[in-house]
Amino acid sequence: MRNPIVMAVLLFTAGIREARGADILVEAEGFSDRGGWVIDQQAMDQMGSPYLLAHGLGVPVADAVTTVAVPSAGTYRVLVRTRDWVATWKAPGAPGKFQLAVNGRVLGTLFGAEGAAWHWQEGGKVELPAGTVKLALHDLTGFDGRCDAVLLTTDDRLVPPNEGVPMETFRRQALGLSGVPEDGGGYDLVVVGGGMAGCCAAVSAARLGCRVALVHDRPVLGGNNSSETRVGLSGLIHQKPYPRLGDLVDEIGPVGHWNFYDAKRNPGLPRSKEVFSVIAAHPEKKQHNAGPAGNYEDAQKLRVVQGEKNLRLFLSTRVTKAEKEGARIAAVVGRDIVTGRDTRFRGRLFADCTGDGCVGFLAGADFRSGRESKGETGEDLAPEQADALMMGVSVQWYSENEERAVPFPECPWALPFTEETSQPMTRGDWDWEAGLNLDSVRDIEQIRDLALRATFGNWAFLKNHSSKKAAFANRRLSWVAYIGGKRESRRLLGDVILCQQDIEEQRAYPDACVTTTWGLDLHYPNPENSRQFPGLEFRSIAKSKEIKPYAFPYRCLYSRNVENLLMAGRDISVTHVALGSVRVMRTGGMMGEVVGMAASLCTRHNTTPRGVFQNHLGALQEQMRRGVGSAALPEK
Repeated sequence: MRNPIVMAVLLFTAGIREARGADILVEAEGFSDRGGWVIDQQAMDQMGSPYLLAHGLGVPVADAVTTVAVPSAGTYRVLVRTRDWVATWKAPGAPGKFQLAVNGRVLGTLFGAEGAAWHWQEGGKVELPAGTVKLALHDLTGFDGRCDAVLLTTDDRLVPPNEGVPMETFRRQALGLSGVPEDGGGYDLVVVGGGMAGCCAAVSAARLGCRVALVHDRPVLGGNNSSETRVGLSGLIHQKPYPRLGDLVDEIGPVGHWNFYDAKRNPGLPRSKEVFSVIAAHPEKKQHNAGPAGNYEDAQKLRVVQGEKNLRLFLSTRVTKAEKEGARIAAVVGRDIVTGRDTRFRGRLFADCTGDGCVGFLAGADFRSGRESKGETGEDLAPEQADALMMGVSVQWYSENEERAVPFPECPWALPFTEETSQPMTRGDWDWEAGLNLDSVRDIEQIRDLALRATFGNWAFLKNHSSKKAAFANRRLSWVAYIGGKRESRRLLGDVILCQQDIEEQRAYPDACVTTTWGLDLHYPNPENSRQFPGLEFRSIAKSKEIKPYAFPYRCLYSRNVENLLMAGRDISVTHVALGSVRVMRTGGMMGEVVGMAASLCTRHNTTPRGVFQNHLGALQEQMRRGVGSAALPEK
């Protein structure tokens, strides 16, 4: 049976449009062989679809290839949905140029060379025989050309819809998708988001007897701690009052990173000996951010998650809809980012571990974004006036030394650098951070692209023009993230909104659970970078205020107005200032452990997350004392 996203033919009938010709829609992400192109789904809620990205770091990537069935010979118009990704800034050069080959014939049109917005670019006409036709996307630059879809049509008058519901309807019809989601099953807990918080929530609940679905929109687990984004784990685990919280974080997370420091402080921890032996043999694993892919141990996360009999994993599936029954979520609908098929996941409980608060947003949960004012919260680290500033998105990178000189092309479309403004470094860490004055949900494609313009422009200057270019001659730019590492977006509001005073004054709550140890670490645009690149900042500074370890309340981990919604990670119920402490991933992983424990109590006692606080807090506390690490489980 053919994959409908790879090939679909539809003769439109009355009620949609007059049947004037055949349309063959080919979604780029469904190409049977993606070659060197990668799938980017980060902005699909805004631009309507995942797309293929030619992320070759200045070296053209291998062709993406597929075949389609043409029902009848004829003359077909070619349209490609794409954009010139630097046109937003009116930059010259169109770095994302690519071509389309049809049955080996390369069309003359340069796609990705016009228009700042996503649009259907005309590609001329081709004569096609009936039968199988081969299509190939041919990258010309290696600098992030992007293709959403290819449309072949015999209708000279067709103007395909380009946004919103009309485009959604057009694509669904053209792909032969019914619009009725497949049944993904019913669960005690549906966890959305497969970062550290989501993995821990799903495994915790599954180990405690819940039937769990874990739905994640990337092909690998780990979120910011995956090989795609490469942010190390921060924050200490195994803290009072519940020192077993963190056992599962330690089990899932990679050896090294901050595990090394936690192991030094707590030599009796389950993996301490393993940590020390690995670090002794591989000292590079102490590197926190932007390290080699293997440092982040994607396979370890996958092994632990797939090892749970009560847990079903759905990768490459982005939740796009929440169905409500009164104040409760009844189901969420996820779209496969490769096939386009929708699947409906029914649940008694849901956990939003997306970071962006996507499930809560879709379900109408109360949320906040940006910074509260000092007058509203009384926090001395808050601004005088509320604003939309957020901590930004890191697009990290690194280079490697080769035995001979490695060229790098000029990048006239990138940010322009000089001796004064260039950044003479071989690796970009967390502080290569963009988008602090933008919306990290709505503007994620623009934020990531600005970071790429900065990274490539700086590297081109260092390699080709800098007075230090001899020192960079043998350096090869070997990795640049294309999935942005976010710190902040929506914060879902719970029965308690954690604030600066709670942490600093060590306010005691009866439902204290996860202990945060990271300082009140807030990020701002780097003033020097702002002076040099006004409005185009890509470097940040951190202002951090140390804290004493503080156990914050469980009531920050569920929604105040969606009865069956839990959350773990950076989207929990905190102010902007308090987020500076709790947002790091080892702390988020412990939140996931607690959310899984609460879900098991909700299931056992037929109650809500709020009901756990009101009626079963002692049971939750007892479970937090035991933990959910593999050593705490009864023998099978």
